[in-house]
Amino acid sequence: MYNHAPAHYICPFCSLAQGVRNEHTYSVHSDIVYHDDTVAAFIGSHQWPHNHGNVIVIPITHYENLYDLPVEYAIDIHRVVKRIALAMKTVYQCGGISTRQHNEPDGNQDVWHYHIHVTPRYHNDEFYTSSRALMAVEERARHAQKLRDYLHTHGENCA
Repeated sequence: MYNHAPAHYICPFCSLAQGVRNEHTYSVHSDIVYHDDTVAAFIGSHQWPHNHGNVIVIPITHYENLYDLPVEYAIDIHRVVKRIALAMKTVYQCGGISTRQHNEPDGNQDVWHYHIHVTPRYHNDEFYTSSRALMAVEERARHAQKLRDYLHTHGENCA
């Protein structure tokens, strides 16, 4: 009902979850931090200058937004969001965590697949006044590996 994806939309998050590489996605397999049957989490291709390590958590099944997402998926998604947030506290020694979820163009949604950002935060980090930029694949891979190592060490299912 409240969908905005154009006709024949090729979802970059579905492509990543399915292991498909194409011109519609910046994300690659090495960005994946966590993956199970219902949820995936990966380092975002674009990062804020003082908040490197931003992770995007998605349902594996395609749902465009909050309005489409079956409520039972919210439990699995937030379970992973919490695990990622706790991992970030140790890995990045951050002072806090922000989670954000956007719906529709006026809500600042820019990928038509439900997702939650989990971002390490620091005192005076200028998060809301800075712009994000594409991060090199190799640098994203280093961030993903740090989080995977933490999750693996603490008994979590990793990519």
